[in-house]
Amino acid sequence: MGQFKQPDRKAVLVVEDEPLLRMMAIEMVEDGGFNAVEARDADEAIAILEARTDITIVFTDVDMPGSMNGLRLAAAIRDRWPPIEIVITSGHFRLDDSIIPARTVFFPKPYDHEQVVSTLRMMASGGSVSGRTQS
Repeated sequence: MGQFKQPDRKAVLVVEDEPLLRMMAIEMVEDGGFNAVEARDADEAIAILEARTDITIVFTDVDMPGSMNGLRLAAAIRDRWPPIEIVITSGHFRLDDSIIPARTVFFPKPYDHEQVVSTLRMMASGGSVSGRTQS
């Protein structure tokens, strides 16, 4: 009897300290066809990235407790794991393209789920997103 093989789903690391927002983001990522991996803060995200090689995109909030915020996390990812794509979001800050790392997209909260999923799919397929802010 042959085995049915699931198509390879890209892994997206969701970094959000607010449990309800993290749960909603995970649901959005999974509904978009990705495997969601969750982290409560940047320190946990770094530990996951050090342990796993299948993360292709990080979706992170800016404002988080711990040793670094989402912007510093994004800079660390770009430095240590250059192939990983990054999406940053915030309900408290408005970021422009000059302060976010290359190949990073910023979405202000509340973000449009379809627009975010579309961006994640473009990133997963190798499409160019060179540092842009969404409205």
